Amino acid sequence: MVEVSDPWVTLKQTQDFCFDIDFGGGIPTWIGDERPPLGGGRGPSPAQLLVAAVSNCMVDALYFAVRKFNLGLSGQLSAQGWAEIGRNDAGRMRVLELRVVLHLSQSANSHLHLDRILAQFEEFCTVGRSVAQGIPLQVTVVDSLGQVVKAPSR
Repeated sequence: MVEVSDPWVTLKQTQDFCFDIDFGGGIPTWIGDERPPLGGGRGPSPAQLLVAAVSNCMVDALYFAVRKFNLGLSGQLSAQGWAEIGRNDAGRMRVLELRVVLHLSQSANSHLHLDRILAQFEEFCTVGRSVAQGIPLQVTVVDSLGQVVKAPSR
């Protein structure tokens, strides 16, 4: 099932590896940039944005489940995410592993349904579960005249 309003972003290069990232809909524009020495570090790197997306989705899924079971956790949930970056067998830099740590604001012992929540909340994280499977990537390259110079591999 395809969602009616698929998420989209528009990126515009401002300098070297620095891009304005426009989410549309009145959401403030972000700056994305590679870390030095490749970029200037003026904004989050693509790997940091990936970690943020997965971490945000995981903490959202946990919050959704906590709210669904009316646990009434006081305080705020928080998350920390990390990406292990390294070289694959072909010597190319890749995200080798993502790690997310979610923090509850209260003791787990004080909540009856927490076991059920912890057993299933990850399945409701659209981004995290997709990344964990491996996301098929379709790449198209179009020149300045609108000609497709590289179509997606099938």
